[in-house]
Amino acid sequence: MQTACLFKGPYVSRYQSFSPPFLSPPHRGVFITPKSRPRNTTTSGKNFVIRAMPDSASSPEIDNNGALRKFKLNESSFLASLMPKKEIGADRFIEAHPEFDGRGVVIAIFDSGVDPAAAGLQVTSDGKPKVLDVIDCTGSGDIDTSTVVKADANNCIRGASGASLVINPSWSNPSGDWHVGYKLVYELLTDTLISRLKKERKKKWDEKNQETIAEAVKQLEEFDKKQTKVDELISKRTREDLQDRVDYLKKQSDSYDDKGPVIDAVVWHDGKVWRVALDTQSLEDDPKCGKLADFAPLTNYKIERKYGVFSKLDACTFVTNVYNEGTILSIVTDASPHGTHVAGIATAFHPQEPLLNGIAPGAQIISCKIGDSRLGSMETGVGLTRALIAVVEHKCDLINMSYGESTMYPNYGRFVELVDEVVNKYRVVFVSSAGNNGPALTTVGAPGGTTSSIIGVGAYVSPAMAAGAHALVEAPPEGLEYTWSSRGPTADGDLGVYVSAPGGAVAPVPTWTLQSRMLMNGTSMSSPSACGGVALVISAMKAEGIRVSPYSVRKALENTCAPIGCLPEDKLSNGQGLLQIDKAFEYAKKSADLPCVWYKITISQAGKTTSSTLRGIYLREASYCNQSTEWTVQVEPQFHEGASNLEQLVPFEECIELHSSGKDVVRPPEFLLLTYNGRSFNVVVDPTKLSDGLHYFEVYGIDCKAPWRGPLFRIPITITKPKKVETQPPLVTFSKLTFQPGHIVRKYIEVPYGATWVEATMRTSGFDTSRRFYIDAVQLSPLRRPIKWESVALFSSPSTKSFTFSVEGGRTMELVIAQFWSSASGSHETAVVEFEIAFHGIDVSRSEVILDGSEAPVRIEARALLSSEKLTPIAKLNKIRIPYRPIDAKMSALSADRDKLPSGKQILALTLTYKFKLEDGADVKPQIPLLNNRIYDNKFESQFYMITDSNKRLYATGDVYPDSVKLPKGEYTLQLHLRHENVQYLEKLKQLVLFIEKKLDKEAVQLSFYSQPDGPVTGSGSFKSATLDPGSKEAFYVGPPTKDRIPKNSPEGSVLVGAISYGKPSAEVSDQGTDPEKNPVSYQISYQVPPTKVDEDKGKGSSSKTSTKSVSERLEEEVRDTKIKVLANLKQGTEDERAEWKKLSISLKAEYPKYTPLLAQILEGLLSQEVEDKVHHYEEIIKAADEVVESIDRDELARFLSIKGDPEEEEFEKTKKKMETRVEQLVEALYQKGLAIVELASLKGEMAALAANLGAEVVDKPDGGQGPDLFEETFKELQKWADKKSPKYNTLVIIRERHSGRIGTALKVVGEMMEEEGDPPKKRLYEERICLLDEIGWSHLVAYEKQWMLVRFPPNLPLF
Repeated sequence: MQTACLFKGPYVSRYQSFSPPFLSPPHRGVFITPKSRPRNTTTSGKNFVIRAMPDSASSPEIDNNGALRKFKLNESSFLASLMPKKEIGADRFIEAHPEFDGRGVVIAIFDSGVDPAAAGLQVTSDGKPKVLDVIDCTGSGDIDTSTVVKADANNCIRGASGASLVINPSWSNPSGDWHVGYKLVYELLTDTLISRLKKERKKKWDEKNQETIAEAVKQLEEFDKKQTKVDELISKRTREDLQDRVDYLKKQSDSYDDKGPVIDAVVWHDGKVWRVALDTQSLEDDPKCGKLADFAPLTNYKIERKYGVFSKLDACTFVTNVYNEGTILSIVTDASPHGTHVAGIATAFHPQEPLLNGIAPGAQIISCKIGDSRLGSMETGVGLTRALIAVVEHKCDLINMSYGESTMYPNYGRFVELVDEVVNKYRVVFVSSAGNNGPALTTVGAPGGTTSSIIGVGAYVSPAMAAGAHALVEAPPEGLEYTWSSRGPTADGDLGVYVSAPGGAVAPVPTWTLQSRMLMNGTSMSSPSACGGVALVISAMKAEGIRVSPYSVRKALENTCAPIGCLPEDKLSNGQGLLQIDKAFEYAKKSADLPCVWYKITISQAGKTTSSTLRGIYLREASYCNQSTEWTVQVEPQFHEGASNLEQLVPFEECIELHSSGKDVVRPPEFLLLTYNGRSFNVVVDPTKLSDGLHYFEVYGIDCKAPWRGPLFRIPITITKPKKVETQPPLVTFSKLTFQPGHIVRKYIEVPYGATWVEATMRTSGFDTSRRFYIDAVQLSPLRRPIKWESVALFSSPSTKSFTFSVEGGRTMELVIAQFWSSASGSHETAVVEFEIAFHGIDVSRSEVILDGSEAPVRIEARALLSSEKLTPIAKLNKIRIPYRPIDAKMSALSADRDKLPSGKQILALTLTYKFKLEDGADVKPQIPLLNNRIYDNKFESQFYMITDSNKRLYATGDVYPDSVKLPKGEYTLQLHLRHENVQYLEKLKQLVLFIEKKLDKEAVQLSFYSQPDGPVTGSGSFKSATLDPGSKEAFYVGPPTKDRIPKNSPEGSVLVGAISYGKPSAEVSDQGTDPEKNPVSYQISYQVPPTKVDEDKGKGSSSKTSTKSVSERLEEEVRDTKIKVLANLKQGTEDERAEWKKLSISLKAEYPKYTPLLAQILEGLLSQEVEDKVHHYEEIIKAADEVVESIDRDELARFLSIKGDPEEEEFEKTKKKMETRVEQLVEALYQKGLAIVELASLKGEMAALAANLGAEVVDKPDGGQGPDLFEETFKELQKWADKKSPKYNTLVIIRERHSGRIGTALKVVGEMMEEEGDPPKKRLYEERICLLDEIGWSHLVAYEKQWMLVRFPPNLPLF
């Protein structure tokens, strides 16, 4: 089923033209794939190329907006095209005003993090530090350093990883407190860097492992040469051990999974500041490198502006920050090259190559990392909020944010509220990317394209950029918007894209990429280009003493842009046009004495009651396009917080002349007198005489006294008048559509009522070189993200392609076909396209089917309104959602270091703890219906969850967009972290319901359909298919799953969910099979799992036969068992308590000398004791174990176990249970005796004698002494009774093999125990394996396993 647009993350175009890893792959043949391109984009216009209007000034080769007059680049113009500045007039401005190059301006870069070591990011043009602070706002690099240790006499401390660390004696630490923590270094690095490191490390590890394998094989070969026969038991076992060693090593090669090196961190206060040192020896090949004592201590970056590099291999820069009085260390690395690239475009300074400078080389930056490394660089609410806090703390002038996603509610949400405060109260200019989800309309992303207080920037490409940076054979004759750049308007009618700037550049990237710079393109690049331009304007304003206001700066920018394109609707693609920095500054100078005012516009339809207001007029549906409507516009002057009532608000009065760009369609009043309290007026829009297609108009206000100011406010009016489908069956064909590079065709169609899917055909002709087309289809529906289908069609030659997608009947659909801007740029052939759309639909009575858990089926009616359709229902339940409530809810106030809002309010956190258990491994996904899938349009600040197992091993993290994770069988804890300043909101969520969704895979349930209501019970009346004629109805039933098909471990209250489809698209466009989700139109179907059936056997046997024992005998047994329970419950923590226990045990043993349960309990009591005399203690255990063994008639036990009795016979079952208990007690006694014998031998120094007798034949000793072969005797007895897969038996096997020198066999048994024990195995098994590997001398495997120990058994849960 088609879904709403949902994109998240940085806005970098997928289709790059330069340098891996941003190079699009080569394409062959003709095929269509789903689009996966940079986020949020929108387009507007008709059948024309979007062009930039030339500026009056010019240069020999390139005019001021980048159009090529002569298609020729010299070296300087080529270098200039790599970092485009001429297009926005930045080069002219700096040439005229060298000191206004961004000096005095601080820009906050909200991104994936900035590398302070990257080229061009060290100093500004006037020698000041370029990067003032580097902050990880997400917490992804946080380390728990709350553990405090003291150094010993040798200046050594125990690190959090368990390593012994040497402190440098020169480090000042007056308190003597050393805070320790550790981090797996891969948790700090990008996937690209991790992949490179893993490749390098695996190569070295393989070399070492191959050497070890070769040595093991050599030992085996030498053994075989010496041994002619292997009949002798010892020789046979020795050879098996050698073979086990070889097998183990080979298996390690196959199962190798590098979780990365571990770094130990030490934090201390030197009396002035907090200091940080890292031990990175595990990253280095040379054991002398990376030692803690050799580390040059760092402090919070903003204090000394120093950074480190983990190792020469990774070349990864990091900085440190310490929070919460030394209890949290933040190691800051970048989550991708994106942030450094963005910072470089805005501010890079290259004194040796000024043509590669960023737009504002004199500006300084604050790096605010909002991209969480745990989530693959996706932004989080925590990161966004902390970044805004940092902006105010550092008194930033500008924010650049090249991140975003689609949104359901424009200009809404917690982040928008905080942004409004920062802009309006603290006078910060906020610039952001509009998105990369074009070319369809209404594809601008949040927050850049949907938030009133943010300047959303579209992406422009000039001929110079195309020829130079993109290295095209033939550049376009004039500049244009990139095809993928998002377009407006927003869903509530605002323009969306406000300005445009160059959307590609070759800019600095982090050092770990092993290159200085690379090409990226996207609105991610246009935003810092615009932001750098704004920094120039602000720099000049500050130098000239002009008060800086985001209101006046924005007005200067928008009213001086160079238009791109020649049609009114081009503004939906390009905003007001291409920034012109020099003209913007002249405007700002001229406006210096005018009030700093922004004009807030809210619009509602006259006479219509609605809960929401609009920011523009957007007539998209047919009903609005075929009638005249009247709209009420409210204009409210908005001053900055703190404006004087008497000096600014009361005197404010403007006489405004209202203009319309299309008076025949849009009619406002002529004049408006505006005061501080605002004024409303009505606008009449009459689109009835317009032709089908896109139309754009504006109502704008001009100051009558100062018309040079240009529009003080604009009201965008967008009209998409759809074409009505007249034919039956409904078919629309667009013929002879011609395309050149960058050409966009838009068609608007009124989707017929009853249509639910489209089958479309695209035919191309007229060209001989390959072509790439974007095809988008977009519909808008209330309270939903835009419903968008998209595809990229690649044609190597003229051909035909068919595809299908869902639609919503009765709503306007925009169909956009665009030839990619650089596709076939060297060809002058025109591509011709014919596009045919056939509408199909089956209307059903239930958009969502809910089976209530009873045996009753659900009746469904279906009808075809447009044409005959084949009704072939398919339904499948392929997931289960199990609801959970939290077992614990903790509220806490967060640290003031990072989590105190500029308003002074403290952010609170609510941590909810959920427990769930998996009986089998499964793919699971947490679902929080209230909060999921909304980050910007959400009133809650943030949400973040972590899934850990019983050993605290972290398996998954997630936020508003949860991902599936493969979990093995076991018990798990999910912690959900919610943040907000309002305690009442959080209180309401203390019992928040969370679903754990599991994929069913093999247990998926295919549902059946019936023509009769009794069909699910009788099995008759099966319904398969029917033909629906137009207007006719067909009814049928969908039955619930049969009880035997309900997946096991489906508790009452859980919900089986899946999809149901009804129609059957043509075979050319669909390969559905039995999967309804492959149908272009599917709906949700769910089944409520009912209570489990009553156990029919429950209660049977309760009236057992009357006991044959007398009352006195039964009383005696009860007394005996009670005494044993008293013994079991006695504490043994002190000497007195142990004495009491011993006294009672002796008394009971005298009273019941051969009673096995008593003797077993005495043995258990001894095992729980902690005593100093270990030798005597183990001797007592051996004695107690012998007493248990001797109390059991083993001959009788063996005879019974050899009998195959009748399980239906009650007496036999009773005896069987008793005998099984005896076996368990016997095995436990022998097991504990074996362990005690080994411990005793170790204490007495008799291990060599014990090892010499392992595996030897056991002979009876006349004197009954306990010689060294006692362990072997015990082991052989255990062999008779224990399950060979039991942990007890295998533990003694490991001891036996280990002390026999057969380490390979011992390792094999450890591995088998891990597999049998399930996941997660106990820590002791992994520790045993490390000891065995260390004993055998395989150091590379010891290091590998030790690193894994910190993954499997971390000492603490990770921080949020």
